[in-house]
Amino acid sequence: MTLNEPVYSDEPTRVRQLVSQFFGDQSGSDVAPDGLDVLLSVGADARDDCAVYDIGSPVTLVVGSDYIRGPKFILHELGLLSDFDIGYYLAAANISDIAAMGATPIGLLSVIRYPHEMDDAGFRQVVAGIHQACTDFGTLNVGGDIGNAERLILSGTALGVCRPGKVLKRSGASPGDLLCVTGACGLLGAAVAYFPQRDTFRRALPVEMEQELLDSWKKPRARVAEGRVLAQKPYATACQDTSDGLKATIEQLMHASGVGFRVNERDVPVDPAVREVAELMKVNPLALTMSASSDFQLAFTIAADDVPACRAEFTASGLDFVVIGEATEDGEAVVVDDNGVRPLPGVAWKHQKSDISLLASGTADA
Repeated sequence: MTLNEPVYSDEPTRVRQLVSQFFGDQSGSDVAPDGLDVLLSVGADARDDCAVYDIGSPVTLVVGSDYIRGPKFILHELGLLSDFDIGYYLAAANISDIAAMGATPIGLLSVIRYPHEMDDAGFRQVVAGIHQACTDFGTLNVGGDIGNAERLILSGTALGVCRPGKVLKRSGASPGDLLCVTGACGLLGAAVAYFPQRDTFRRALPVEMEQELLDSWKKPRARVAEGRVLAQKPYATACQDTSDGLKATIEQLMHASGVGFRVNERDVPVDPAVREVAELMKVNPLALTMSASSDFQLAFTIAADDVPACRAEFTASGLDFVVIGEATEDGEAVVVDDNGVRPLPGVAWKHQKSDISLLASGTADA
C-alpha cells in the first residue's frame, strides 16, 4: 500500500481512532458558564452508550435536532465544499437552534452514516469539522451514532441550558415591538443560486466575491453570544434563527406571536455579493436577501424602550443588530418602500426541491 492509497477501516477501528483524536478527556468537564452547575460526568471518551450530565442547580434544558442533507448541499456534490465543511455545518446548524432559544450549548450528539466508498480520510474530515465547530462554539461533541448507509447522511442533536424562565420563544412579540436582525441574510441562498448556474450567466462574479459566497457555507456562525445577551434581561420578546431564510422566519414569528410585521426595505441589510447575484438573476436584491437560505442570523423582537440598553450590551460584547421593522396588529407581513406597501418578496424554504430555483426561474415573487 502506498502512502496516498485510501484506507477503509471497519467501524470499531474508526470509533477507536475518534476517541483518541477528538473525544479525549471529556468526562468531568464543567460545561455550563454563568454559575450554572452542569457537569459532563461521562463523556464520549468513556465509550459508554450515553453521555451523562450531572445537574446540581435549577436549570432549563433546551434540546434541538436537525438533519442537514438535501438539495442545499449541491455545493458539496459540485466539489465546492469539503467533507470538513459539511461536518462543521452540521454542528453549526444544530447549535444555532440552541442559540436562538437564548441557551448556552453544553453538547452535541451527531449521527454520521457513510457509504462504503468513503475512506478513512474523508470520514475523519467530517468528524474533524464537527469537532472544530463545537470547539468554536464552546461546547463538546459527546458522541452519537456511526455506521454505514447508501450515502452520506448527517444529523445532530444539540443540548443547551439557561436559567429557568429565560428561554426565548417564537411567540411573545406584541404590536409596537421592533423587529431586528443580527446581520445580512441571503448569502448561503445566493451561493446555491449562483454556482450551479454560473456558466449560464452573462458574466462571472469577481473571484473574491465567489469566495465570500463559499465562505458563508464553510464556517457559518451560530449566534450563541447574541442569544445569551438577548435572554439575560431578557431583552427579546420573541426570537428565531434565520436558517429557513428571512422571509420564512418573519412569517413564523408572525404566526407564533399572532401579530403582523411591517418591514422597511431601506433598513434591511443587503450584502454586496447578494446584490450582485440578484443582478445576474434579474431579480430584486431584497427578494434574494429574504429568500430560502441557511443563514444563522437571529431575528428578534424587542420593546422600543429596551433598544438603547440592548444595543449597549451588544456593543460591549463586540456584537451588532439592525432594526428592520415593527410588529403590528393586522396579522400580515409586508414590506414598505417609496412606492408603497407590498407582501414580503422572495421564496420561503418549504423542504421540497431547492426553492431558490423558483426565484431564479422567475416563477416566484421577485
